[in-house]
Amino acid sequence: MTAVLVTAAGALALAGPVRGAQAEPRRDAFQQGLDEVVGADRYPGALAAVRDGSGRTRHYTAGVGDRRTGAAVPVNGRVRIGSASKMFAAVVVLQLAGEGELELDAPVEKYLPGLVRAEGVDATKITVRQLLQHDSGLPDYTTTMFEPSEGDFFPYRHAYLEPRELLDLANAREDGRPAGGGWSYSNTNYVVAGLIAQRVTGRPFNELVTARVIERIGLRDTYVPEVGEQDIRGRHPRGYQRHRASGELVDFTRMDPSWGWAAGQMVSTPGDLNTFLRALLDGKLLAPAQLAQMRTTIPTEQGSPVGYGLGLFKLPLSCGKVAWGHGGDIPGYSTFNAATEDGRTVTFTVTSLNGSLKDKSAAEDRSVLFDAVLCAK
Repeated sequence: MTAVLVTAAGALALAGPVRGAQAEPRRDAFQQGLDEVVGADRYPGALAAVRDGSGRTRHYTAGVGDRRTGAAVPVNGRVRIGSASKMFAAVVVLQLAGEGELELDAPVEKYLPGLVRAEGVDATKITVRQLLQHDSGLPDYTTTMFEPSEGDFFPYRHAYLEPRELLDLANAREDGRPAGGGWSYSNTNYVVAGLIAQRVTGRPFNELVTARVIERIGLRDTYVPEVGEQDIRGRHPRGYQRHRASGELVDFTRMDPSWGWAAGQMVSTPGDLNTFLRALLDGKLLAPAQLAQMRTTIPTEQGSPVGYGLGLFKLPLSCGKVAWGHGGDIPGYSTFNAATEDGRTVTFTVTSLNGSLKDKSAAEDRSVLFDAVLCAK
């Protein structure tokens, strides 16, 4: 996926080793940095939650939450989290594996006979594990949706798509490759994983995420949108997307996120995402065996220090620490989040994608700031 496409985690990789990153920001330096990434040609707004090693959380905002009214960004407001949804999906699948409902190393064809049939792939040789690790070789359906129009999201803004329709888009592609050939990010992997979870439980995937993750750890501001739901519930900043034809920065808050489905349709807050990450890494969502498998990574490219487990990035930081997380992009919102072993946990959302920026340096400044706050002591 390119940086401008929905639910891509490529942007998260920017939070790896960053040239010139500060190892330890001064007190309130994060707020200073946040103020610098917003502006007329930069991100319209930003919000973040920073948890230190002792468990104390501080919330931050910058910019405007509504360009029309000038309203402030709501503290800990709800945002679309794009591919950060993949962490929740992976937890559900790993829980089911731990309960014996499915096998990580069983072929996809065992659970969804005849459904995965893209040219160049063999569903009898793709395992559930490879889906979660983006090592399946399945082509990405969002490439069909967006690449021909160079990242124009507007035609699909209010379109409702069923998960099987998303899979059909992938099946029609001709760029599949054999499984096990190395990491290649594809949202199709998580659509297929969600369909498998539904098949083995007999329950809707959205219900599984709600019961097994959201309610289990008490996330009060996190939810999976209902079918046809286009607005964001509760307090939230507006999200913006630049229109390719007019060049105007358009309010894109109201949209149908169904085409993200298990790969990227959820809504949450910075605080809830921090709570989720800590619960996950502290063993409150998965048994030790499943958590260990989730954290077993492959390189995202040859020689790269960035690794990918089962729905989780392993990110080396400039200070020598390692962070775990999964960012997400969807029109209007871009989220970085990660946690370190010493307890520091950060979620940092801006209200437009990098592709909507006129001042492209804002993206690098954001990456440096993210690295700096995770490296703080």
